[in-house]
Amino acid sequence: MSKKKFVVACYDDDDQLFPAIKKCREAGYKIHDIYTPFPVHGLDHALGMRETSLHTAGFIYGITGTTTALSCMTWILTSDWPQIYDGKPHFALPAFIPITFELTVMFAAVGMVMTFMWLCKMAPGVKKHHFDLRATDDLFVMPIECTSKTNVDDLQSFLKSTGAMKVNVQEAETEWWWGRYDVDDEPHLIQDVPVDAA
Repeated sequence: MSKKKFVVACYDDDDQLFPAIKKCREAGYKIHDIYTPFPVHGLDHALGMRETSLHTAGFIYGITGTTTALSCMTWILTSDWPQIYDGKPHFALPAFIPITFELTVMFAAVGMVMTFMWLCKMAPGVKKHHFDLRATDDLFVMPIECTSKTNVDDLQSFLKSTGAMKVNVQEAETEWWWGRYDVDDEPHLIQDVPVDAA
């Protein structure tokens, strides 16, 4: 696995995070991602991310479910196994509505969950590097990817000036891999530079 170098800034308040993101983007640094202990409204816009297309995928999955339900019931009750129930016609559309609704919802829900998991590379046994374990507790973590032109010392000083409570340098695998957190070791932490020590 190829590892990349990151300078990781940790903030203890989202009020400090937003100005820091703006300053980093204006300075031309590449923000890898933001890890937060809870959903933060407006973070996607601050990072310049485009709107998700997940709702479009949900619509397509829903239409697929509707088409599947109507097609199957029509074929079964008009061609494959036509029977007369209390004088109803073979194509009794009002009777098809409950099953059509349920398949529409099921296809849309399951399809959107599977698409979300695929795009976010989430699955049982999939492991990704944690830049800071407190990101799921009380810290807002912003890793910045280093390039060949990045001066790490200058970047660390810059992040400290934005209000980061601690800054460290890490080498990490950016992609997912198969493994277990309770067995495999975390990628090597190069150095940890708390702001207080600087």
